[in-house]
Amino acid sequence: MTDAARAEVVVDLDAIAANTAVLRERVGRPLMAVVKADGYGHGMVPAARAALAGGADALGVAVLEEALALRRAGVTAPVLAWLHTPGADYAAALTAEVEVSVNAEWALAEVVAAVRTGGRPARVHLFADTGLSREGATEAEWPGLVAAAARAQADGDVAVVGLWSHMAYADAPTHPTIGAQVRVFEEAVGIARAAGLTDARLHLANSAATVALPRTWYDMVRPGIAVYGLDPLGGDPAAHGLRPAMTVRAPAALTKRVPAGVGVSYGHTYFPERETTLVLVPVGYADGVPRAAGNRAPVLAAGAQRTIAGRVCMDQFVVDVGDAEARPGDEVVLWGPGDRGEPTAQQWADAVDTIHYELVTRVGGRFARRYVGSAGAV
Repeated sequence: MTDAARAEVVVDLDAIAANTAVLRERVGRPLMAVVKADGYGHGMVPAARAALAGGADALGVAVLEEALALRRAGVTAPVLAWLHTPGADYAAALTAEVEVSVNAEWALAEVVAAVRTGGRPARVHLFADTGLSREGATEAEWPGLVAAAARAQADGDVAVVGLWSHMAYADAPTHPTIGAQVRVFEEAVGIARAAGLTDARLHLANSAATVALPRTWYDMVRPGIAVYGLDPLGGDPAAHGLRPAMTVRAPAALTKRVPAGVGVSYGHTYFPERETTLVLVPVGYADGVPRAAGNRAPVLAAGAQRTIAGRVCMDQFVVDVGDAEARPGDEVVLWGPGDRGEPTAQQWADAVDTIHYELVTRVGGRFARRYVGSAGAV
């Protein structure tokens, strides 16, 4: 099957490497590239290799299964996994030399138990909740967690190698919560340092903070979406020297001339005002195309950006191209870097009232993924 004959997500690995290099040069300190959620929809292992080729010093994932998959693929760089539930397989993480984040004393106890049943000492990052009220130990819980970690380190069970937190409003660089979270984080660091955890590296900056908040960079930054070339502030990624790595495209499955006033797609929410050509695109919400994109989101079809006509269905949607020439098999681009006139993921996010993070991580289903570029190739 030719590339033109299938719906595909095309991932530019060289763009991922170049974005990583730009961010690494910008901050001038170690960078952890976040490759969770299957590399934000770009493919975890290829994205990880490309980020490392671009100068990433470490990788970040959410769950242990992701970290272990990287190890099985032969990735040897430092990897941090941070989202664990009771009974997590810390023994496997220790064997694979995966660093783990700890939110609470009970979680630390589980890590220590895994070490004492035959595992090697654990490399641990302690997570402080500085105001996001999601992961992390609260200000009230933090001193107890720090004390327990200091004891475990003295016993040789763990090495506390990181102190970290996550920001609630880094994409709004002037928001007052930023200063408040920085203050809470530095107080938490002070408590940890006083308890003897003096070797742990500090990391707070996500993608938005990496591009906009130098005071949050500390010892290491932790960008995710920016590695894939999307602007965490919702603007033009080129302003930060970034290039989107993903292009989403599909071939037209059918074209037809229809009269004015015909109802298009379920519920007849679109009626062409004059005789026109409709193009059928064979992907839908089962493939991660938001149903909300109907009559709202743009695509590049028949040489111009056009809005989806009518509702997005499970397997397909329709585009009205007017009197433009269109044939089955012609390319329809949902989003990409934007330099060929195609819409961007940010345009789609604006159109359907979401964020580009959601779009790129959800796209899949019957889309084939294809890689271009040589960065990180085995």
